[in-house]
Amino acid sequence: MNKIDALIIGAGPTGLFTAHQLKLIGLNCEIVDNLEKIGGQCIELYPDKPIYDIPAIPECTGEELTNNLINQLKPFNIKFYLGERVEEVKKEKDNWLVKTNKGNSFLTPNVIIAGGVGSFEPRKFSIKECEKFENKSLFYSITDKKIFKGKIVSIFGGGDSALDWAVELSKDCKVNLIHRRDEFRGAKTTVDKVHELAKEGKINLYTKYQMTAVSGLEKLESIDIKHDNEEIKNLKTNYVLGFFGLIMQLGPIASWGLNIDKKKIEVDTEKFETNQKGIYAVGDICNYPGKLKLILSGFHEGALAARACFKLARPNEKYRFEFTTSSKTIKDRLGIKGD
Repeated sequence: MNKIDALIIGAGPTGLFTAHQLKLIGLNCEIVDNLEKIGGQCIELYPDKPIYDIPAIPECTGEELTNNLINQLKPFNIKFYLGERVEEVKKEKDNWLVKTNKGNSFLTPNVIIAGGVGSFEPRKFSIKECEKFENKSLFYSITDKKIFKGKIVSIFGGGDSALDWAVELSKDCKVNLIHRRDEFRGAKTTVDKVHELAKEGKINLYTKYQMTAVSGLEKLESIDIKHDNEEIKNLKTNYVLGFFGLIMQLGPIASWGLNIDKKKIEVDTEKFETNQKGIYAVGDICNYPGKLKLILSGFHEGALAARACFKLARPNEKYRFEFTTSSKTIKDRLGIKGD
């Protein structure tokens, strides 16, 4: 059994930065994630998609952000348990006993849930024929955008992912953007950019359309889309991308006695603690008045949760806030020499 100051569930950006904050203040922690690789949704769903809202970084991909966060953690030698799911969390006096599906167990006063939206899978097209093209020429996420270069790509969806990828891929591809409504749900600047590119002929925009058929033998060759007025168009295409959001499954978290509403865990905004003392939730999975689902919000939440962990992990010590620019203790932990 591992006795640690804090266990983080989730190895996405928020979980990684929370680990960094815990180690900076001298607490030991380990990370469990049910995915086989570090990075969470950033790596699983949009490793190549540009991210524009990380402070001081004008643009980076999900993969670049993950790699930078991993590099930031290197001085601390964090232990990861990947491809492993937390199955049980129960109270043991002043600690939590946490067990995984692979037989590992942890005894800790602090559990930080940074599991994004829990276990997730993309919403898929309802057309059964789509299945034979999945992961060949029909995808619900992008891991290598280079395969689309010079090809015809038909993108379905009306949210940020669909719009962002339509803009990005229009640089090197012929893009069809298809949405079942006239209105888009994405950021206004991106919606405006899509309409601008449509006017320039760089994006073919089809609204109030839905896919009704796919055609092709080994490879996808064309799709049929149907308008609300029953008009059907046949579009030649090499690839289809579907961005309809995720089906969220909280899994075992749902049975841990937490205050859960609409698959989100309610927390306070002082410590990001749940209704269970010593269990915190940060990132997309937590909810509170004014919550913004941004990575930078998760960083803020993780930093405050980490400081709250100190009191339970070191009950006989007083936490003293120090700036990283001037603290010799923090510099020593980071392996930085000199003033």
